[in-house]
Amino acid sequence: MKSLQSPLNTVSGLGTRAVPYIPLALFAGLGALLSYLWKWPCRFGGAWNHGTLQFTNFCYTDIYPLWWNEKLHEGKIPYFDYPVEYPVGIGGIMEFFRRIVTPMSDPGTAFYDLTVILMALCLVVGVLLMAALAGPVRRWDALWYALAPALILTAYINWDLAANALSLGALLAWSKRRQWLAGVLLGLAIATKFYPLMFLGPLFLLTLRTGKWVPFLKTVGGAAGIWILVNAPIMLTAFDGWKRFYVFSQERRADWGSIWYFFNQKQWPILGDADRLDTLGVLSLGAFCLAIAVLAVTARTRPRLMQLCFLTLAAFMLTNKVWSPQYVLWLIPFAVLARPNWKAIALWQVAECWYFFAIWLYLVGIQPGNEALGISGDTYFTAVWGRAITILIMMGLVVRDILKPDKDVIRQAGTDDRSGGVFDGAPDRFRIALS
Repeated sequence: MKSLQSPLNTVSGLGTRAVPYIPLALFAGLGALLSYLWKWPCRFGGAWNHGTLQFTNFCYTDIYPLWWNEKLHEGKIPYFDYPVEYPVGIGGIMEFFRRIVTPMSDPGTAFYDLTVILMALCLVVGVLLMAALAGPVRRWDALWYALAPALILTAYINWDLAANALSLGALLAWSKRRQWLAGVLLGLAIATKFYPLMFLGPLFLLTLRTGKWVPFLKTVGGAAGIWILVNAPIMLTAFDGWKRFYVFSQERRADWGSIWYFFNQKQWPILGDADRLDTLGVLSLGAFCLAIAVLAVTARTRPRLMQLCFLTLAAFMLTNKVWSPQYVLWLIPFAVLARPNWKAIALWQVAECWYFFAIWLYLVGIQPGNEALGISGDTYFTAVWGRAITILIMMGLVVRDILKPDKDVIRQAGTDDRSGGVFDGAPDRFRIALS
């Protein structure tokens, strides 16, 4: 009888553990639905076929026009027939859905709808992964990711939710001390969007502090191995198409949303110099990362992994050459996991929502003849600086929590670093004492 009861007990145990996550999955599904309905004027009203209405209805998406811009409607295979400007993870999604929708009567709309279904699933999975990272006591913090106003506005602009799910999966695997799996998922995330590469920095800094080198090297090895595995076939057989993303990223000038775009438009000396942009971007990101590294190795109490992940990702966004509206999706889970304080997060969400509306009105305002329908550059730049300043405020609060752990609501519950995996409760092996 034991052999018969054991599987039943296992299934029963899994069911019991899954029950608390069901409401979160439903809320995530609601967030996904609301995001789809927000695009109603474009998806059902045809506004995305009009250069102004898609902005004045605030329903713009990259996904629909890229069906044509990336030549998918001509049957061209990404990288091999046309050099798409995305990493291979997104290129693979494009090709997968291209093959499905090509025979349909309205393939462009079907391409959007199927992509949205995948992104909705990624949102539900991401919310559940975030809840697991937060732990049973703070599981409901994941509601911020499921129903954040900025998420509902931006969820289906691009493919960012896919990279989010992979990144959160990687960090959950790390927290469960499954380093090879963490590396594989992180490598897939980096192959989908570039930003998850930043998470290797916090892992390295906490490894340096704790001396847990074997787990770290397993994760790095897994990430590098899977990244090469999915990139090499395309890189070796369609190099010119494959390199387009990297060349485009390097050649791109200061673009909408970034603080560099403000400096460039206002023609600030040095900071607004287009020829110095790449150097300024690297130096500013390097300065942020150096400050985070000093904080990580000098703080009396070792920072939590999620705190450092938030700080490095925020630094990457603040110093990037472009800061698209949907980049807010990257930061929401880590802002909440780093410091689940509703006041600061709500203030930031207000700033992000203002930016979402401001960018589309600004794009309308610079269209000849439509100036009265949009906003001026100066009004737009209040939104650019609004979200930058609110993120800097949140970064400052996280730094305060690191320096004064008694202010950290996560550690007030008596835990060390629940998401930290091998770092949780580990003694320091290396620390520079400044006081």
